[in-house]
Amino acid sequence: MEFRHLGRSGLIVSEISYGNWITHGSQVEEESAFACVRAALDAGITTFDTADAYAGTRAEEVLGRALQNERRSGIELFTKVFWPTGPGRNDRGLSRKHIMESIDGSLRRLGTDYVDLYQAHRYDHSTPIEETMEAFADVVRAGKALYVGVSEWTATELRQAHQLARELRIPLISNQPQYSMLWRVIEAEVVPASEELGVGQIVWSPMAQGVLTGKYQPGHPPPAGSRATDEKSGAHFIAKWLSDDVLTRVQQLKPLAEQAGLSMAQLAIAWVLQNPNVSSAIIGASRPEQVHDNIKASGVRLDADLLKAIDDIIEPVVERDPARTESPAQRP
Repeated sequence: MEFRHLGRSGLIVSEISYGNWITHGSQVEEESAFACVRAALDAGITTFDTADAYAGTRAEEVLGRALQNERRSGIELFTKVFWPTGPGRNDRGLSRKHIMESIDGSLRRLGTDYVDLYQAHRYDHSTPIEETMEAFADVVRAGKALYVGVSEWTATELRQAHQLARELRIPLISNQPQYSMLWRVIEAEVVPASEELGVGQIVWSPMAQGVLTGKYQPGHPPPAGSRATDEKSGAHFIAKWLSDDVLTRVQQLKPLAEQAGLSMAQLAIAWVLQNPNVSSAIIGASRPEQVHDNIKASGVRLDADLLKAIDDIIEPVVERDPARTESPAQRP
């Protein structure tokens, strides 16, 4: 496993991190979740990402139990706040009330005194950004989070938050966007702004919800038991990639992966890690062997000819529109 600084901060993270968006607490049993976390730790992954809303707060609980015997200073633990965690009107968003209550709930479920990174899971258009950042500052000063970050914020929103963070003297160091060979909406605006501000990307879905593994075949129904057949596993997120045009082009990547000595999953993860603004790529797993395969992408360098060959194949189906950065339908 190789490691990178998160943005221009001093925090060092594993360049492949482990996330439990649709697995822990919903898709897989706790024993399997524990086995996947153990596989990640054994492979050298030190960075773990979750959120209070995943599986209705259960994902934090499972991850906390899976990590309870680990040396706390030896791992980087990330969580998020924004999506609803209860039925009340204030059980959502980035108000001071929700943030202050949510951090305490997350720490309790994770079984820790602090998280290394506390992230705004989306931008809250109903709460003044000043209120949000002041609440984050109080969380940091209380020692409940060491750094703060955001997820799926636009370049303009990032700049506003970063300016406020500087005034409040707290470290805003990261953004967590969707990013893959197929979904490149951050490249035009978010990445340049982040490079300027010293913000690093912690990217989710580098395999495009599994489509870039090549297991979905054009002209055929999704394999039984795959994510595309399971609503609990986010089937609606995959739907946009299941056209025959996309799947045909993905199949054409297989010879490139073979020539590089990589599995399709490894190629997809290695591809996002070629972007110097990417600090870490989040993987998820329902089986330990998936972790074992994915981590082999760490340290892989793809040459310019291979990157061009990939672009030549998939460019017609790549999404690049910066306006898609903050799609309300996305929920990692």
